[in-house]
This record gives sequence, C-alpha cells and structure tokens, in this order.
Amino acid sequence: MDGLSRRKVLASGAALGALGALSGASPAMAWTWSPSGSIAGTGAGADPRWVWDDEPDSLVASLLDRGDVPDVNRLLWNWTRNDHELPQELPQDLRAFMARARRLPDWADQRKLELAAEFNKSRGLYLNLLNGVGGGMLSTAIPKEARAVYYSKGGADMEDRVAKTSILGFAVGEPNAYRPDGSVVVESVKTRLVHSAVRHLLQSSPGWSQTSGGQRIPISQEDMLVTWHTLPTFAMRRMLDWEVPITRAESDAYLHLWQVTAYLLGIREEYIPATWAAAERQSDLILGRNMGPTPEGVELTDVLLGQLAEQTSPPLGVTRPLCNALARYLGGDEVAAWDAIPREPVWDPLIKEAWPLLVKFRENLVPLPAVPEVAWTLDEAARQYILFYLTKGEETKIEIPTANRPG
Repeated sequence: MDGLSRRKVLASGAALGALGALSGASPAMAWTWSPSGSIAGTGAGADPRWVWDDEPDSLVASLLDRGDVPDVNRLLWNWTRNDHELPQELPQDLRAFMARARRLPDWADQRKLELAAEFNKSRGLYLNLLNGVGGGMLSTAIPKEARAVYYSKGGADMEDRVAKTSILGFAVGEPNAYRPDGSVVVESVKTRLVHSAVRHLLQSSPGWSQTSGGQRIPISQEDMLVTWHTLPTFAMRRMLDWEVPITRAESDAYLHLWQVTAYLLGIREEYIPATWAAAERQSDLILGRNMGPTPEGVELTDVLLGQLAEQTSPPLGVTRPLCNALARYLGGDEVAAWDAIPREPVWDPLIKEAWPLLVKFRENLVPLPAVPEVAWTLDEAARQYILFYLTKGEETKIEIPTANRPG
C-alpha cells in the first residue's frame, strides 16, 4: 500500500513509543550529523533540508515544459526488468540520465544483496506488516510528506497512489530484487523521476504552497531520508523489540539492501548511513523535527485504514476496529493521536498482548526445513491479493505525473 510503503520512528528501543521523546525536539534543530558516518565517509555536511536532486529535477522540468512526459510514460510502460534495455525512442537527454542512474554504486555487494533477499523471504511477514500498516501510519504523521502526497495528483485517488507506491516496496522485498530478472532498479529510477516531477509541479499548487511551512521545493534530501528511516531503521528496531532472532550478517545485509536502494532513489552518498549506529543517530536527529499532526495526514490515515479493512475483510474477516488497533500498536499512541486513530477498548490490549506471543511461536518454527519457503508463499499470496484489489485487476505502473491534485 502507498503510504503503506513509507515508514518512520525509532528513537529508542521502544521503537514507536520513542516518539514521545522525539516530539519534544525543536523543529529548528541544527544539522549535526557528520558525513563521516555515511557510506561515502566524507561530504560537505550541508543541511539536507536545502538539498534536492538537481540533475533529474532540471531534466524532468524540461520534459514537462516540452510536453514530452506522456510519450515517455508510454515508452517506459514495458520497461520492467533490471536487465531490460532502455527504449531507444526516449528523449536523448532522458535516456542518457537513466543509463547512468540505473547503475549500481561501486560499493554494492551482490553477496549481501542475495543474503538480504533470503532474509526478506524468512521475515516477510514482519516486514510487510511494518513497511505496510506501520509505515503507512507513520508516513501520514510527517507533515511535509502528508501534504506532498495530498496535493499531488496521487492524492486524489489514494487506491491508485497506494498501488503505485506498493510496486516499489514489493520490488525491494522480492527474492530476485537485484538480479537481472528483478525490478527494483527499474522502479527506483522511475520513482526518482516521479519525485522530480512532483518537486516541479507542487510549486504551482496553491494548497501545497499555503501549507508548506515555508518549504520552497518539496521532497528534499532530508524528506527522503525521513522516509528511508521509516523503512529499514524502523523495521529493524521493531523486529529487535519483538526479539526476532537476527544474525549480524543478516542485519548488515538488510541495511545494505536499503543503502543501495537509497542510492538509486537519488539520496546522496554523503547522507546514506554506513552503519546501523550511524542510521540511529541520523534518525534521532531528523525524525523529531519532521513529525506531527496535519488535517491532510488525518484524512489520508482514514483513507488508508479504510482501504486496509476492505482489502483484508473478504479473505480474513478483518474489521476497521482491528485495523485501528493494529495501526496504534505499530505506530504508538502519539502517532495514533496525530493521525486521529480512535482507541479500540477490545482490540488494543488484545493485540498488545498477543502479537509478541505470536512472534515467539512463529520463531520456534522458522529454523525448521521449508518453513521460510512456506512463509514466503503465504506472504506473497497476501500481498498479491492486496495489489490485485488496489488495481482492480488492471495492470498498474509507476508513471511521471503531469499535473497536481485537481481543485
């Protein structure tokens, strides 16, 4: 699901509960994270709130001004695999950029990426839940993200928006994510182009301009980092909080998967954390100055939870109160208050007590032969059902927008 594929929070071992401490931080908190903790090991140390993605931003603005985007979307419709050649008919400047943007960084380690794929298979149940329900609720509690989503074209059709965001999230979690027949490189580059289009278009949106809090251009490097931390950092913290057994090699591999993905999405190497410790320091700094309530976030939360209840009700009998309680458990009370998620007197305590027991029960099974494969099959069936529901069975692809939300 859309916002369902963005996540956040984790300032203490209590994961989401840590937001209470984060919310007291000053929004004007200075940028003190050192680039020595990045994958690059060095950098200018510029505050990422005022850094964007210059090359594709200029390029996509030009494509929009030239009226080329509809043709580009048509040409890229069937560009779906990591090993697919780029269409020759693409505008020359776009094709040249995409040829560079699709290359993995020199520091990418295929062995770690393969181990991360195995980790995703055995821990898919947790990761889909954390990167879905938990991430969706956390993303709507990020004012800049909620408003960018709401006022962009996708905000007018959240089912379509959720489906397209899910495409990227699912691609990262696929066993073949970074193999030739995978799709994460393709979906990351397409998403990077979408971000550039939104940066250009939203500047002319009266709704966004009136609520942007003085931000001149949306989706800064910091905004992308905030979203990034709601993915791997949040998921890893929460799994450790649940006492899911994870080896050092698995932990390192999972971080590496998201380091490479961050690079492909256009996050500068000087901002990509090199270690979990560096990631935790960075998240503690930026989450506190980027979270809080908004009317747009409340509305998006209601849409997302409504969709979740509809998606899972036919096969699983899941109700909206259960979805509310699950969202509160994953996001914590403060995020739930920001998102206006009502308390559920029956389900709230039940999930809080039952979920850790379920994790322990499941982890006693994981070491047995074939269980990871069985778990992956069940997880895959569930997410394919969700994606089918969101797209109404129609083929859906990530496309560059040409307009903002109507009205």
